[in-house]
Amino acid sequence: MEKPNVIFLIQDQMQQQVIWETSVCKMPNLRKLMRDSIVFANAHTCNAVCSPSRASLLTGTLPHIHGMIDCTHTVPSYRAKFDEKLDTITQAFCDSGYDVFYYGKWHVERTHKLEKFGIKKYETEIHIPTFQVSVCDRVTLANSGYSEKMVCGIFEEGEDQTEEHYIYEKAMESIEESRKKGKPFCVFVSTYAPHDPYCVPKEIYSLYDQTEIELPPSFHDSLEKRPEIYRRMQKAFQELSEEDFKKTIRCYYSYCTLVDVEIGRLISYLKETGEYGNTLIVCLSDHGDLMGAHRMMMKSVPPFEEVYRIPLIMKLPGEKMAGSTLGFYINTWEIGPTVLDLTGCRKLKGDWIGSSMVPWIQGQKKDGHFCFAEFFGQRYAFTQRIYWSANMKYVFNAFAQDELYDLSRDPWEMENLADSLEYAEKKQALCAQMWELVKDSGDESLADAEYAPLQIAPIGPGKKKTAKGYSIYNKNF
Repeated sequence: MEKPNVIFLIQDQMQQQVIWETSVCKMPNLRKLMRDSIVFANAHTCNAVCSPSRASLLTGTLPHIHGMIDCTHTVPSYRAKFDEKLDTITQAFCDSGYDVFYYGKWHVERTHKLEKFGIKKYETEIHIPTFQVSVCDRVTLANSGYSEKMVCGIFEEGEDQTEEHYIYEKAMESIEESRKKGKPFCVFVSTYAPHDPYCVPKEIYSLYDQTEIELPPSFHDSLEKRPEIYRRMQKAFQELSEEDFKKTIRCYYSYCTLVDVEIGRLISYLKETGEYGNTLIVCLSDHGDLMGAHRMMMKSVPPFEEVYRIPLIMKLPGEKMAGSTLGFYINTWEIGPTVLDLTGCRKLKGDWIGSSMVPWIQGQKKDGHFCFAEFFGQRYAFTQRIYWSANMKYVFNAFAQDELYDLSRDPWEMENLADSLEYAEKKQALCAQMWELVKDSGDESLADAEYAPLQIAPIGPGKKKTAKGYSIYNKNF
């Protein structure tokens, strides 16, 4: 049986809302691809920053298992160290007879020696040429004592002078190389776009000249009854006016459109070469962006859906299930096992690997599943766990009060229900489900946090999964 080709299109920091039909973000090529694809409406990242989520995609495991709990460039290696002994989806594709290529942002681990993971040819952020651009307009942020940072910008050079154009070109060259040999290919194309600073070609920014940019419904949220750190982070953007926010949103949409232009080029190439029908295309983001929600941008500790809910699209070979929208929950660490299953490749080896969601895709399983995220707080180390089930979202904050949102009636997360008596039983039930997953996945640091001052959750983890005793030096208890 002929193996289907596989292409992963990975965006950095693209929120799910930009692909909605109701969005003013111009994504004609991606929306055309969506009509040929399965769209997953409830895909969530397992972590709000790049390296942990990317390593989970690669290994099919949670961050506390693969060890990359923060971004490679933000903390010393002892605080985020990738476990190279783990199996990877790239190695699984290689072992299954694929030529594996990777172009663009890697950010999974620090060596950038991708051949260790079964990847034949690659160019990552340390290999890609530097692209000089002439910024003619920008929005900057300069808080007292901090260096001035560009939030967004517009430059004179065209789309064909961008890094995004370059890596898509490289991907098509490698596909052509495999085609000539008659080998199936697995290509990863990973753009920096639309990550901040949102810097875009003027020719694309001008596409939005007649587009009215609106602020998100939660823009004026005071963040009452939410952790104080969210309000402190909100203040970091206080010098920006509403017009600055609108200009930044326009640049962000333009950056998404730049990705869309490159996706259109790739799809045209696949159709011209006859490869489109036999190619499984997976389009996703590592995480989203607040982009004005709750009067903030970018991403960090605030666990809102704009950051955690991600676009996930799968175009199956032969365009099977074209136009389907599936509402069950799917996690970042389950995407790799699902794609390996869909292509008939070997499974990932190891303990506590994410489930293949093929039974849900095929309708054999119909329950809503769940989503789960681990956050380790970036440089300031704010520990957080998030659990989604049946449109309810529970946030365990080890540093402040917990959060609970009923997303069915409060999709913009304006009301924290954690102290609501009406929702008390639901909060305890979600917390208990969170603990079961924590214990099952071997997150013993959290599950064993039973020292009296650490007993801060609304309900404890309950019976241990392991039979560990407790001792202090030579004293057994």
